[in-house]
Amino acid sequence: MTEVKRLGLWVLDGPALHVAAGRHDAVPSIDAHVHWSKPLVPRHPDALRDSIENALALVAACQPYERALVVWESALRMRLVDRDVLSRLPLGPHARRLLEASGAFSDSGLESLVLTRLRWLRVRIVPQAWIAGHRVDFLIGDRLVVQVDGGHHVGAQRESDNAHDAELVLRGFCVIRVGYRQVVDDWPTVQDRIARAVAQGLHRR
Repeated sequence: MTEVKRLGLWVLDGPALHVAAGRHDAVPSIDAHVHWSKPLVPRHPDALRDSIENALALVAACQPYERALVVWESALRMRLVDRDVLSRLPLGPHARRLLEASGAFSDSGLESLVLTRLRWLRVRIVPQAWIAGHRVDFLIGDRLVVQVDGGHHVGAQRESDNAHDAELVLRGFCVIRVGYRQVVDDWPTVQDRIARAVAQGLHRR
């Protein structure tokens, strides 16, 4: 760690080790992905951690679009970074695309994925809409509700969700509820179900 700190490398947490180094830094022989780049925000030579802006820029350049979007939206949602600050930085094309696409309304990474994957439908999608005393994950059109369950939707939370679903149906909404594994491992089925609901006009009043 002392050698890493001396070189001023930034370590990115994740399944694999990523480090950022200046273009003229000497890098020890380590099993890691090295990002050779000039930081957006100047980095002190002895700094072990980098700024959130520099981290997001590296994520944009390194990670697939959907994964990077989840990271960017999480940072915005947690108020770790300001959109206006990001817009004034000399972002690369991948980072600029992520900034334009990302928002702070998705309540989880799963929701970020769902919203991104449904944009092609060309219908109005409102994340975190407030209906019948509770927030719903997505309101498509006027009355198609899509709820995305994470691992915490069990026990009392599940009972509350079921009660709210029933209230939504009684108010004339159509509710589609999907889980983590469906979004991650079986997205085509989820997408088909939502597309069929839109085709039937269930999103309209």
